Amino acid sequence: MNRGMVTMISNQILQNTIEGVKSISRFDLCVIDAEGITLATTFDGVEKYNSIVGDFANSTAENQEVQGCRLFKIYDENRLEYILLVNAAGEDAYMVGKMAAFQISSLLTAYKERFDKDNFIKNLLLDNLLLIDIYNRAKKLHVETNVRRAVFIIETKHAKDMDALETVRSLCIGEAKDFVTAVDEKNIIIVKALKPNEGYEKLEKVAHTMVDMLNTEAMTKVYAAYGTIVNDLKEVSRSYKEAKMALDVGKIFYSTKTVVAYNNLGIGRLIYQLPMSLCKMFIKEIFDGRSPDDFDEEALSTINKFFENSLNVSETSRQLYIHRNTLVYRLDKIQKMTNLDLRVFEDAITFKIALMVVKYMKYMETLDY
Repeated sequence: MNRGMVTMISNQILQNTIEGVKSISRFDLCVIDAEGITLATTFDGVEKYNSIVGDFANSTAENQEVQGCRLFKIYDENRLEYILLVNAAGEDAYMVGKMAAFQISSLLTAYKERFDKDNFIKNLLLDNLLLIDIYNRAKKLHVETNVRRAVFIIETKHAKDMDALETVRSLCIGEAKDFVTAVDEKNIIIVKALKPNEGYEKLEKVAHTMVDMLNTEAMTKVYAAYGTIVNDLKEVSRSYKEAKMALDVGKIFYSTKTVVAYNNLGIGRLIYQLPMSLCKMFIKEIFDGRSPDDFDEEALSTINKFFENSLNVSETSRQLYIHRNTLVYRLDKIQKMTNLDLRVFEDAITFKIALMVVKYMKYMETLDY
């Protein structure tokens, strides 16, 4: 574990730890790193101890009483990480210091294990591990391999949204087999473990709970997607890839949804996997060089409402507050422009798919810029 890993134990956690010890013992304490920088303290004037702390760090002593205070060394494996200073002397100060040092040492161990697991899960998701490495490292880190799991991706509006990340972690507290991590700046990944009797209904409920809580507590707009349930640890990367696809497909075709499931993408999944050359050929064939963007707002609203009402002319004209003959006139106009009669099921399906293909093409163009 390098120096950067230790910073996973935030100064605030160290502060909370020594304040908790002080509330019980009434002794003031201070935590200083190996470079002599004060990380957490319950009293002012720590600077006056800089000299003795430096001498203590360079000495062979594990603990020492000097100038009315007690000093303790805290190690990560064989490397000095922290110096704990108790602003008092005597046997009681020694006992309090030993307990506080043990508490911080335990935090180091816990965070190191969490970091190792986090690294393992990230590499697992990104397919960076050989099959034998997956099982060897899982055994070493006490990660069960034959648990049913699914991967969620939570996309936040802002990069490095730590409030959202901590909120998600708080939701997973108590779920020992769940993992929360991030492989980029905007996406939070949850590898969710499922009980034998839990299925996609559970996943949908969990996704909506996370989205609702993040929108409320973290005050950020988020979208969630999840992959299929897998039965073995080695298959988790597949569920992750599915969740990524579901997130993209949801943005393109189901923008009003905040939760999208891979196993419920419909025709959007097929269109998403079409090569761009085939999409352009299809649109040229259907619209003869035109684009749905060429239709005016009236035509587009008519088309969308007609599809919403399952090609029912009477219901569509009622909802648009227009006469039936006016709707028929509009549909005839669209037919002249496209050679597609939306009142005919086959033509309507072709037109609907064409609109979705155009959406997909526009999305892909935004990725190129």
